[in-house]
Amino acid sequence: MNLLIDMGNTRLKWAVTTGGQIFVGKPLDNIRINREELVKLWQGNYRPRRIALSCVSATPLLELVQSVAHQLWLDVDIVLVKSQALAFGVTNAYQQPEKLGVDRWLALVAVWQQYQKATCIVDCGTAITVDLIDADGRHQGGLISPGLMLMKKSLVHGTEALPFSETGYVFGLASYTEAAIYSGTLTAAIGLIEHVLAKQPATIQLILTGGDAELIAGQLGRACIVDRDLVLRGLLCTLEGHA
Repeated sequence: MNLLIDMGNTRLKWAVTTGGQIFVGKPLDNIRINREELVKLWQGNYRPRRIALSCVSATPLLELVQSVAHQLWLDVDIVLVKSQALAFGVTNAYQQPEKLGVDRWLALVAVWQQYQKATCIVDCGTAITVDLIDADGRHQGGLISPGLMLMKKSLVHGTEALPFSETGYVFGLASYTEAAIYSGTLTAAIGLIEHVLAKQPATIQLILTGGDAELIAGQLGRACIVDRDLVLRGLLCTLEGHA
């Protein structure tokens, strides 16, 4: 058994793997991460042979997770994944490859291993990232925008009177402010994706991941695949590559 840990901007996601299959565990919000919660999360698991770990969150949280892993399994092998210039058939477009967010890199790796075709990958999380990979595995670069929640919070912090709400509303032109913010931010995300796709061949595959993937996918004007576990599967590819 191996353990996969994806430490994002908002949540820690994890899974155990056996026989190449991924069994996803219950995620943990970053604000709730402490030693006791992590021990509770993993203490009942069998000892992992190896741990693949990716992190875009704060360094102290990474250090805590590594410390808990060694507390539970003293000499376990931890593979801390970093973005690379060329690996697993994927060529990184960044001039400084390590500057590409490791979550974006792992999504590229997972998509290429599974599909090996031109793909637009959209991570609908704390930030919305859009990355393109061509039919030869070459990353074409990407875009970064605030996610839906960040857009809403920026309106609250940047104005005197606009309210913040996590409630979902009917999508469309609204007659009150909370619904107008909901539809406005969602439209901004949809517009970003559809603008990118308008400049690509109609045959390009669209894959969405991240916490808001289903919500955004439901309003897009074209078919797509929603894969919540894309980064975890990228971690598995990386771990198998270290075998």
